[in-house]
Amino acid sequence: MNPSHAVSAQQFFGYIESFIEYRTTIYDISEQTVKSNRIDIKLFKDFLDMKDYQLITGKAVMDFQYYLKQQRLNCGASMNRKLFTLRAYSQYLKGESIPYVDALPFADILKCRQGYRSRPNALTKQQVKLFFDSIEQNNCMAVRNYAIYATMYKLGLRVGEVHQLDLEHIDVDNRKIMVTGKGKKQRTLHLDDEMMAVLIQWFAVRKQFLNHDTESALFISKKGNRLAIRTIEDNFQQLLKNVTLNVHFHVTCHSLRHAFASHLNDEDVDILVIQDLLGHATPKTTADYYIHPSEKRVRKALEKMSGVIYMTQLVNNGFIKFQSSYQKRE
Repeated sequence: MNPSHAVSAQQFFGYIESFIEYRTTIYDISEQTVKSNRIDIKLFKDFLDMKDYQLITGKAVMDFQYYLKQQRLNCGASMNRKLFTLRAYSQYLKGESIPYVDALPFADILKCRQGYRSRPNALTKQQVKLFFDSIEQNNCMAVRNYAIYATMYKLGLRVGEVHQLDLEHIDVDNRKIMVTGKGKKQRTLHLDDEMMAVLIQWFAVRKQFLNHDTESALFISKKGNRLAIRTIEDNFQQLLKNVTLNVHFHVTCHSLRHAFASHLNDEDVDILVIQDLLGHATPKTTADYYIHPSEKRVRKALEKMSGVIYMTQLVNNGFIKFQSSYQKRE
């Protein structure tokens, strides 16, 4: 490639704000996606500055991949997401008719193979119960926090969806709540007796918070503002310190959403119903990312296998006997 026909780094990063505005206005992307886009582009910019790359070349992009893989230890999916952001940004620049934009190499870089997806991890019903039992609702903050995480688990909501909930989204008379998911797609969920009781308790103490009569957000901070996503996540981690769950994976707010889906699956709820409740576009996303049958259900399924049934019958009828204890030969 002729260097004189390459896009300079300075020129490349000059349209970030207009790109974000375009994506937000035309494609209705969420605040979380906007945040991710900014982080991805800034990470690439910082890398170019660190390596003193002046031009956006294929070599620069491949070195960026090496950096993500070897130094930041990114998995294939994370690397692909960052490259997708840069590819979308370069397509936007093409629409803006930026000189030499066709020389940008992002479309020529292959996706990373992600390998086989490991099964999702999910908290058991007992572990979820331990978590909620550890929240002593003896003050306004505790009542609020209990309501937040109960909303995540009982309704299977993302942290961003809880963050966006307004008072007007709750129809107390008809026991419904309207949730806005990814792509501003809305879904209406039913509120059962337990969830209604939790929300009514929160409504009662919400009046003790600043701006309770002017702030539209369902969950507010002690300063009277819409509770930030970061605060919801940080508070969750603090609460986890008060309970021993004995899990081998990192537990986050999103773990409550996983548990919601898995527990419904254990109760033989149709996957299409679970898909609708979670707000997924396809059942494949629900199955691949969220469905995790419990050990009890797996064991129950194995016990239904014809070979296992036959062996069980032989044991019960006395045709097969197991030595009760090992005795050392003299």
